Amino acid sequence: MRVLIDECLDWRLGRELAGHDTVSVQKMGWSGLQNGRLLELAQDRFDVFLTSDRNLSYQQDLSHYRIAVIVLEAEGTRLSQTLPLMPKVIEALDGLRPGDVIVVRP
Repeated sequence: MRVLIDECLDWRLGRELAGHDTVSVQKMGWSGLQNGRLLELAQDRFDVFLTSDRNLSYQQDLSHYRIAVIVLEAEGTRLSQTLPLMPKVIEALDGLRPGDVIVVRP
């Protein structure tokens, strides 16, 4: 799968997703874009948006986008806090469809 990693997360999380194509929002040159515009751009190039923005589903009607969203609910956004969630993310990637929203917790 093609995974876009939100700018609020450490891009190094992509290293844990072996077999998947991962790119950060920063690498795409999309830093600072509002979530709606970011999802519009991402839906044509990515299958999954990985974020820690718990409010995203309240701010956007995610069913209108052709991209799945995985929300990490860790204690914080530091790599040491989000890295332990990656095995659950790998499990969640299997079978995701556009418009799906999955929350991954410890």
